[in-house]
Amino acid sequence: MSFAQSKHVLAKHVLALALAATALGGCTSNAPAPKSFQEATIQPYRLDSGDRLRISVFDQPGLTNTYTVDQAGYVAFPLIGQVAARGQTLPALEGAIAARLRQGYLRDPDVTIEVDRYRPVFVMGEVGRPGQYSYVPGMTAQNAVAIAGGFTSRGNRRDVDVTRKINGQVITGRTAVSAPVLAGDTIYVRERLF
Repeated sequence: MSFAQSKHVLAKHVLALALAATALGGCTSNAPAPKSFQEATIQPYRLDSGDRLRISVFDQPGLTNTYTVDQAGYVAFPLIGQVAARGQTLPALEGAIAARLRQGYLRDPDVTIEVDRYRPVFVMGEVGRPGQYSYVPGMTAQNAVAIAGGFTSRGNRRDVDVTRKINGQVITGRTAVSAPVLAGDTIYVRERLF
């Protein structure tokens, strides 16, 4: 075999390997979202870092205010100090604050909590303006993409990869663009193949 022929054969092998790598690269994808993704969207809202809460204590204007769940997952509340909020539902946190206030501060505190601002969602990949955006209850992946400037011309419009924290574990799965998202989710729009 001449030098020119071996060079041609080598070029064909390199091209074949490059095509195989490209094809395999397209195959490495996230699995469809597990059942726990859908179940998480119908569960009561669980608090986490970044949520801003409006906490009202009836007839106690000095205690009624907005409080943010810090990076460690706590709310710093007057008189009683740090209260664990991460992973709690609103009624559970209301009960925890009321119980601590009963310990020498108020006889029968009436505590109500509502979410003033949810932690954000993150929209990445093939969208007009990737970044962090405010979450609104009932938001779908398609709503989040629209807020982030819509799909680029290369964006896959059928499904997206969503990364979500469920029971303390971070899970990524593929969902339809019409699927609901939760506060704190990261939505990634992949590039379409064709």
